[in-house]
Amino acid sequence: MADSEAKEKIEKKALGQDFTGAHELFAELCHPVTGEIDPEWYRLRLRFRRPFMYHLSMHSPFGRLLKRLMDIVGGITAVLMLSPVFLITAAAIRLESTGPIFFTQRRVGLGGKEFPFYKFRSMVVNAEELKAKLMAQNESGQGVIFKMKNDPRVTRVGRIIRKFSIDELPQFYNVIRGDMSLVGPRPPVPGEVVQYQVDAWKRLAVYPGLTCVWQVSGRSSIGFEDQVKLDVNYILRQDIFYDIVLVFKTVPAVLKGEGAF
Repeated sequence: MADSEAKEKIEKKALGQDFTGAHELFAELCHPVTGEIDPEWYRLRLRFRRPFMYHLSMHSPFGRLLKRLMDIVGGITAVLMLSPVFLITAAAIRLESTGPIFFTQRRVGLGGKEFPFYKFRSMVVNAEELKAKLMAQNESGQGVIFKMKNDPRVTRVGRIIRKFSIDELPQFYNVIRGDMSLVGPRPPVPGEVVQYQVDAWKRLAVYPGLTCVWQVSGRSSIGFEDQVKLDVNYILRQDIFYDIVLVFKTVPAVLKGEGAF
């Protein structure tokens, strides 16, 4: 299947808002090793030559069930353990400025389905309105995502909680309710998705995650094209052991606060 045909197939699926069988659609398009189209040979090879790893991978129903159980248990445990951080952060945001404690935004998840995405508010209340005026100063270098190291919209409390990813903690609620997973590509906003090329569309083949490969490999300092490559490689090789490794790698990456802005 040519890239143009693949993109057309995805776009038709998206325009019709019919995401039934999204796993099968994207599995058909993503090659597990090279990232190229039509990888059926690999799935068969994994299933019959390495059956144990196949059943622990996200290509199998058991692997997906195991991942979901890990998300629920991990999400609830994290919320209970981090509840003091939730309370302190909420109080700090309220003391610094008026406005809501939480910021809610529409993000795109599995198969192109949108969902409400939660964060602690780290910016001024009218941040989305100001974004259009700042687009000319976008530092991502590749146009699809917006990144600005010294973003004037970020509050003082916001700079601290963004540095250590504390603003992302409410997304454990997204994980528990099934919008997201603990590990997976970070969920994009709809405005980014409409600019996607075929490779970037592959990111929507799985549930988005609270952490991912590039989050533990440089975070925002990694360009969009490299983020896509890392995400696609994760999708193609993901299994429960790899997810556990990435979760444990996330902790020191967050505490160092490097590459976050």
